[in-house]
Amino acid sequence: MKNVTLKEIADQLGVSVSTVSRALTDSYEINIETKKRIQNLAKELNYHPNPFAASLRKHVSKTIALIIPEISNNFFTRVIKGVEAVCQEKDYYVLIYQTDESYQKERRIINHLIGGRVDGVLISVCSETEDVSHLNEILDRDIKLVMFDRVLEEIKTSKITSNDYESALEGTKLLLSKGCRKILFLKAGSHLTTMQNRENAYKDAINSYGLKPDLSLIKTFSPSEELELADLKAFILEKQPDAIFCTVEKLAIGCYDICKELGLKIPQDIKLITFSSLEVARHLNPSLTTIAQPAYEIGKTAANLLIKEIESKTEQVLHQITLDCTLIKRDSTNKG
Repeated sequence: MKNVTLKEIADQLGVSVSTVSRALTDSYEINIETKKRIQNLAKELNYHPNPFAASLRKHVSKTIALIIPEISNNFFTRVIKGVEAVCQEKDYYVLIYQTDESYQKERRIINHLIGGRVDGVLISVCSETEDVSHLNEILDRDIKLVMFDRVLEEIKTSKITSNDYESALEGTKLLLSKGCRKILFLKAGSHLTTMQNRENAYKDAINSYGLKPDLSLIKTFSPSEELELADLKAFILEKQPDAIFCTVEKLAIGCYDICKELGLKIPQDIKLITFSSLEVARHLNPSLTTIAQPAYEIGKTAANLLIKEIESKTEQVLHQITLDCTLIKRDSTNKG
């Protein structure tokens, strides 16, 4: 069915398009009789306003972009839900882009958005992002930008993160309190602030027990590549740890498979903890101890903040918001 336009209504009634437009928004400028004629005809013709056209007239798109490294990670899935909940409530559209941990793809997405398709951008940068010129260009074009989770300190914009350092400190101390002294630290990516904060907390927790961190127990995996289980298996066999701290859930799931293959029992032989928002963690055998990030709340907070900045008529104030993670103790860190 063809969409009826304001011009078609105007032509039928012999009035201007602007008169029709004002009448349909119940403007006081249009007399009651004319307004009634226009509204009745619009109803008869089943006219529906075009939100995109209305937005263009107001020089806004009522659309934001959400850029994430990967959609398969449960953390980002929950972030999406939080963002969408806010956008639905505030009548905004959200375009979701996945970088697949590729810097070049991230740049292409940003270059595409700079053309004016969106009023604002929410981004969690990919693991390869070091050059920030494409992000600064967003700000130069006066497109609002809010970063979340994986943030870059050199970008002057609002940021939403979780308390990575404090929660990693608590998680490492949990392993130490169980008598673990040879704790592998597996991280995804090297220069991301999230990974740096978690690694620093791991080292500080060990120091707090009067021990010296063994840097050979720290291993970095590339988030942009498939996890090589053979590489992880060789590392576990070489180091013979009594515990493993994983910075992402993908590494923890890999550890379950390797421990089963090697005949190592969790938690009797190896204790395991990970950052994860994985809802099935409690159903694993044994159930997995997790540091759960408030992913849904991060999404909601980031979206609310971005929309507030888009609609604000005053000078932008940058916000640095930190939300608390939750340590959920389960069987994988029990005494065994």
